[in-house]
Amino acid sequence: MASSAQSGGSSGGPAVPTVQRGIVKMVLSGCAIIVRGQPRGGPPPERQINLSNIRAGNLARRAAATQPEAKDTPDEPWAFPAREFLRKKLIGKEVCFTIENKTPQGREYGMIYLGKDTNGENIAESLVAEGLATRREGMRANNPEQNRLSECEEQAKAAKKGMWSEGNGSHTVRDLKYTIENPRHFVDSHHQKPVNAIIEHVRDGSVVRALLLPDYYLVTVMLSGIKCPTFRREADGSETPEPFAAEAKFFTESRLLQRDVQIILESCHNQNILGTILHPNGNITELLLKEGFARCVDWSIAVYTRGAEKLRAAERFAKERRLRIWRDYVAPTANLDQKDKQFVAKVMQVLNADAIVVKLNSGDYKTIHLSSIRPPRLEGENTQDKNKKLRPLYDIPYMFEAREFLRKKLIGKKVNVTVDYIRPASPATETVPAFSERTCATVTIGGINIAEALVSKGLATVIRYRQDDDQRSSHYDELLAAEARAIKNGKGLHSKKEVPIHRVADISGDTQKAKQFLPFLQRAGRSEAVVEYVFSGSRLKLYLPKETCLITFLLAGIECPRGARNLPGLVQEGEPFSEEATLFTKELVLQREVEVEVESMDKAGNFIGWLHIDGANLSVLLVEHALSKVHFTAERSSYYKSLLSAEEAAKQKKEKVWAHYEEQPVEVTPVLEEKERSASYKPVFVTEITDDLHFYVQDVETGTQLEKLMENMRNDIASHPPVEGSYAPRRGEFCIAKFVDGEWYRARVEKVESPAKVHVFYIDYGNREILPSTRLGTLPPAFSTRVLPAQATEYAFAFIQVPQDEDARTDAVDSVVRDIQNTQCLLNVEHLSAGCPHVTLQFADSKGDVGLGLVKEGLVMVEVRKEKQFQKVITEYLNAQESAKSARSENGSLKEVFLGLAPWPS
Repeated sequence: MASSAQSGGSSGGPAVPTVQRGIVKMVLSGCAIIVRGQPRGGPPPERQINLSNIRAGNLARRAAATQPEAKDTPDEPWAFPAREFLRKKLIGKEVCFTIENKTPQGREYGMIYLGKDTNGENIAESLVAEGLATRREGMRANNPEQNRLSECEEQAKAAKKGMWSEGNGSHTVRDLKYTIENPRHFVDSHHQKPVNAIIEHVRDGSVVRALLLPDYYLVTVMLSGIKCPTFRREADGSETPEPFAAEAKFFTESRLLQRDVQIILESCHNQNILGTILHPNGNITELLLKEGFARCVDWSIAVYTRGAEKLRAAERFAKERRLRIWRDYVAPTANLDQKDKQFVAKVMQVLNADAIVVKLNSGDYKTIHLSSIRPPRLEGENTQDKNKKLRPLYDIPYMFEAREFLRKKLIGKKVNVTVDYIRPASPATETVPAFSERTCATVTIGGINIAEALVSKGLATVIRYRQDDDQRSSHYDELLAAEARAIKNGKGLHSKKEVPIHRVADISGDTQKAKQFLPFLQRAGRSEAVVEYVFSGSRLKLYLPKETCLITFLLAGIECPRGARNLPGLVQEGEPFSEEATLFTKELVLQREVEVEVESMDKAGNFIGWLHIDGANLSVLLVEHALSKVHFTAERSSYYKSLLSAEEAAKQKKEKVWAHYEEQPVEVTPVLEEKERSASYKPVFVTEITDDLHFYVQDVETGTQLEKLMENMRNDIASHPPVEGSYAPRRGEFCIAKFVDGEWYRARVEKVESPAKVHVFYIDYGNREILPSTRLGTLPPAFSTRVLPAQATEYAFAFIQVPQDEDARTDAVDSVVRDIQNTQCLLNVEHLSAGCPHVTLQFADSKGDVGLGLVKEGLVMVEVRKEKQFQKVITEYLNAQESAKSARSENGSLKEVFLGLAPWPS
């Protein structure tokens, strides 16, 4: 950059003109420019220099608004071409100049040269030589400079250049248009196509005056989507700059003033046009934001055609670095750890149209409010009957639709939560109730912003903020756009149709209504319902959509621990595990769609029956998890056997309500010694148990080879990591796959649904996983199955039958997983089959038979084989089975199970 423009000589002009330098900021006319110095801690000084000895035509001037009778002055012929000649030659360039004369009024006249010294191009001579200026009248050629001007003028005349050409120069006079009758039509007529323009004036960093070409419209353009600090006009007419207003103005001036640009006309505001200015060196809107000279504004960012997210990103860049207007900025989530800013959680409850309860990985519960949206609400004071209790979910228009939208989308699903801001607690006032601290976040599922989806359906509105309020959604622009679409399409709250009415009868505790309703529900068999509230482990409030009513529902067949109750004068403590039972029921069924069978009702008007969630009986599940006991009233139910089986399994575990249960001793029939069975047990390491009770093992003897191979392979991958997304998986191909622990393992591709869903089998461990192709890579040849074969071998248990009932099979698998997964055992192959070898497995320490243990626990039945060599072990297995049957029969007849009349209980 050139040095700053220095001060000139005295009013009479110095005897020896001093050469000074500066940068050309602006060309006022064909014979006057403004030069500036270098910026040092703020906008630089500037001064106007008029060219000595020549005259160029005057540019057009608009009549002053304070003088109604005055008229606009048009261009003089060749005035605009002279200005353009200088503009294209000088703007932004370094020049040197000498001051030859200074009038008493401070007007300076001198010579201007392009470059750093007087050897550069003489601007006055160039103008005269092009016929764009003339020597001043009465000037005598009495020095070399004036002689050269005279020669240049004569040459221009001879060549008929510029004003010396034929004609009166009327074609060089612009038809300037200072106003536009219909700005909206004018903007729309350009269809957002770039318009060539010259920036004539910069009012502040984000507002300019532009000359649109080729029709010479002089318009004010406000940059879409942003606002810079401005100059506040005082009562005395002076202007007071806001902080960084002068710096922002200089930033825009130094890049755009009198530059050739293109402008995309995007909208209009009064007589001002909203647009985006494009320069070959960049987009000034984004640059102003990125440098901290501007902030995004909501009212105009919606019309920005080049992507509002780019503006928000540029603003965020400046905020994070606290640049200029953001020097005191503190992020809304500055005090949160990264793990608290972004996390994955499971949705447990929808509170209303803008709040949900989620379960974190830690097991804690957290209420999340959707950022920047407002749920439906009652408008006006007299819309609600004062004698009727308000039920917001049903009485506020569209609240029920909004809640249902969220419930169906989110309940039980995992979502991504990005915390945008924490709204502090606020005390109550006369008109506003108190609010506790709120965590406001953007919640997405499958890449869909839930708040945006809600707003787009007209089921919520977007909150408007003060411009300096930074506590808002990180996707605020998308929310505004979604609301605009909803308004345009007349969706939900913006519809002109009649408001939907939900007449929901609440018959909870109303004995008379319940009696009338009972026969209908009994005849209906299984009815669809939504669990609205969970009072305890076995007491719930249900909404029946077909019947549009609310009922209180008690689970039949079980005795659930009672919770704490507030009685007159005292607080009755809850029974042990009552809270656990309530939490279990909440997590399983709250706000889920269920099926209910109503059997009867109690004297308080509560219905009693069975509740099914995803095919499972909630009463059975509570008993199975040792959170309830079977009640004698269940004996006449078709679910009695399932309840007894679940209770027996829970007793064996001695957990929760059965923690102090004492099992009756069982006599075991001794096994007669027969012919000794030959066995050759080898040590193995169990790595995986499948859902069909097969298991995978590694040979202990080759374990060190696998460890060494894995170590070498990971070192090789670390030094030559695969390029993400470069691997195209094919079925049956060996590859490397990144497991959830972040480590790479050998795998085989089993199925390719899509690049995002590739089914792989870990060949050394036996487990399976669905991964995106970005977490897969080519298996290096040095670690292929030729170097070391796949180490996971599949086996099945010999002498036992895998339960056909899904619940029973799950119990057996769970037991095996607890006992032997990731442990060393002893394995003996008993016989081969089409699928995989059938083996017996022993615990390494006790030498106890794992399969026999399953039989003793009543989890599986014996597979009777006729081979002589197996008769001894088969007899031992059958004796264990009879003992298990006898033990269960003492607690209720379960012999139907063994007779094949019912599936083996879970």
